[in-house]
Amino acid sequence: MSNIAVNVAVLKDGQILLTRREDFEVWCMPSGAVDDGESVAQAAIRETLEETGIEVELTRLVGVYSRTGVLPDLHVILFAAQPVGGELRTQPGETIEVRYFPYDQIPGEMLYGMRSRIEDAIAGVGGGIAAAQVFHSDKELTLTRKALYGMRDQSGLPRQEFYQNIMSCIELHENIEVGRRSATGKNR
Repeated sequence: MSNIAVNVAVLKDGQILLTRREDFEVWCMPSGAVDDGESVAQAAIRETLEETGIEVELTRLVGVYSRTGVLPDLHVILFAAQPVGGELRTQPGETIEVRYFPYDQIPGEMLYGMRSRIEDAIAGVGGGIAAAQVFHSDKELTLTRKALYGMRDQSGLPRQEFYQNIMSCIELHENIEVGRRSATGKNR
């Protein structure tokens, strides 16, 4: 079963708003699943407010990104947005830190695949990217999120170390892109 999610690149004065996730203690854009009965745009606005305390206006569709092969399949719609209200705050159980980063100071500890989406949003890509990333691993990692969290909790490792270890055994098998970039086998 595939999951549909949204990412939101909140851009302001040469900076991007990022959240540090509670589950793996890595950085990402405000993100989340699209609930039944809501549009992807509504989900993007809701998730940003829930995770960061910031109200946004969506300014453009950046692209659609698909991840298949190892972890549960995921199709992400990325929007760019500008803040229009609210105050920065975390969401207990989801985010442990929320802050703006200058474009040239994006943290290294990112959710896998997030960096290339951030680069697209910062570069001004709009509505022209559809990317499919197919991953494979020598280990059996066709997991649900619940199973992955169970492995994390039983590992005894710090969350970020567990995440980095799990992702180190996953390789990008195929990267198919339509739009501004040509098809490539490299993950950005």
